[in-house]
Amino acid sequence: MAILYVVATPIGHLEDVTSRALEILRGVDLILCEDTRRTQKLLNHFDIRTKTLSYHQHSKLKKIKYILELLKKGKNLALVSDAGTPGISDPGNKLIEEVVKLLSDRVRIVPVPGASALTAAASISGFPMDKFLFLGFPPAKRKRKKYFEEVIKSKYPVIFYESPHRILKTLNELNQMFQVFHPAPEQSSVQGKGSKFQAVVCRELTKKFETVYRGTIEEVIEKIKKDKIKGELVVILKNK
Repeated sequence: MAILYVVATPIGHLEDVTSRALEILRGVDLILCEDTRRTQKLLNHFDIRTKTLSYHQHSKLKKIKYILELLKKGKNLALVSDAGTPGISDPGNKLIEEVVKLLSDRVRIVPVPGASALTAAASISGFPMDKFLFLGFPPAKRKRKKYFEEVIKSKYPVIFYESPHRILKTLNELNQMFQVFHPAPEQSSVQGKGSKFQAVVCRELTKKFETVYRGTIEEVIEKIKKDKIKGELVVILKNK
């Protein structure tokens, strides 16, 4: 049987890649990449010469059919995203779905676990993480209010990703909506200003400028305003 390896790659620090992942990337016939230029930096660092092919969420059906044909011919392939684990808010689900549907008797799908921004942030949150809700990226426009309502109403910690240019807007919108669902009592001098929604926001995890912001949403917003934000962020919210 041919094998499709779903390989986790570092979210920042290149040394976080596993020795098993490197062995597989060296041994497969082709590496499917979200962005071949990004993956090539990893391959060059470890002197891996395997050929690469672009495959991402906007790839056309023709590209998927070509990949399926390679698997039918017995080629072993590795699927990677730019960083972290494919299929977790990253490309991969559609291809895996097609392989399961059309080639389940001819292709093994093998996970090669490793780095994940989701679990990295959860592990240092300080919140109970035996149960949590992961919601990926907030919608840019449509269904955004419904998404935020789901965050606020969750009885478990909620984890989502956000881009640097939208993080403050998202946190402010969430905070405003929280006030609607959980209005502060009239005598608020004892309670303190604002919501008791606790936040942990992680940026540049495993990288040189790794930063973790903690506090209420208001406190985290003020801290983020003071920094120059780059790279995607992981947000964890918990209703105290």
